[in-house]
Amino acid sequence: MTKIGIIRCEKNETTCPLTGCITCLEQRTQGFKSYDAATLAGIFTCRCPGDNVVNLAKILKAKGAEVIHVATCLFANKVDGKWVLEGDGFCEKHEQLLSQMREATGIPCIKGTAHLPEGYSPEI
Repeated sequence: MTKIGIIRCEKNETTCPLTGCITCLEQRTQGFKSYDAATLAGIFTCRCPGDNVVNLAKILKAKGAEVIHVATCLFANKVDGKWVLEGDGFCEKHEQLLSQMREATGIPCIKGTAHLPEGYSPEI
C-alpha cells in the first residue's frame, strides 16, 4: 500500500476542506488512479512564498509518505466551472517547489489530486 502525502496552497485553505482530494485518494481516481492501494500519510499547507515546502515534504516523508501530491489548485485554474491548464493556478513557483521537494526527499512529488483538467494526467 502506497503512503501518500498531500500539500495544498494557503490561498485555498479557507474555502476548500480537501474533500475531493481525500475522496479521490480513497477511491484511487483522478490523480491517484495509478495506485493499486493507497493510504494518506498526512496533509500540509504550503505558505507563500513556499519557503516552508521542503520542510513539509521532509516531515511527510518521515511520517511514511512514499509519494507527495500537490493539490491541483496549485497549478490549474477554474474557468467557467472547469479546471484548466491556463496560467499557474495559485502558485507561479509550483515547478520550482516540486523540484526542491524531490531533491530534498528523494521521493516522487507529483502535480494533481482531484479535479484534474481535461486531458491532464499526472506524471508519476
